[in-house]
Amino acid sequence: MAGTGTSRRRPGRALPRRRGPAPCRVPGSRGPDGVARVIRKWWAAVVAWLRRRRSPKPLGARGEEAAARHLKRLGYQIVARGSRLSSGEIDLVAVDGRTVVFVEVKTRESPDAGHPAEAVDAVKQRRVSRAAMAFLKSRGLLECPARFDVVAVTWPPGQRRPAIEHFPNAFEAPGCREFYS
Repeated sequence: MAGTGTSRRRPGRALPRRRGPAPCRVPGSRGPDGVARVIRKWWAAVVAWLRRRRSPKPLGARGEEAAARHLKRLGYQIVARGSRLSSGEIDLVAVDGRTVVFVEVKTRESPDAGHPAEAVDAVKQRRVSRAAMAFLKSRGLLECPARFDVVAVTWPPGQRRPAIEHFPNAFEAPGCREFYS
């Protein structure tokens, strides 16, 4: 019978029924208790991952929202958020009295990578000032006084509220005398 493909079962007899669930094939588990242990470990990892995620929004977007709320509390009027122009992007545009304020927001989870405001280097300042000039030109506001602020947001994991630092008039527009009257 070997090699002919026939079985040893006699014709007319049913296959024996298996009792209970199919055998477990999860690596590292032994029996149903091992499977439960693997599932519990997996679920604990999923729950820990979900707790680390505060919100489906990216950190930068949450930082910009927190900065806008902070500036509103200080009396600023938010005119635009995330303005994308051909020459660059401006995080927040606000009005403080008669001055148009262009705000660059930098958000970090930890100060270990350096203070958030340190990320606004000379290259970033040039980009923001070019975008600000385009913003003012497009709205016919070239005569209005303007300034550049930086808001540094530090939002450590697990905290509900971030630490916010506001630096008014943080930098001057490189090469743009039109801003200052």
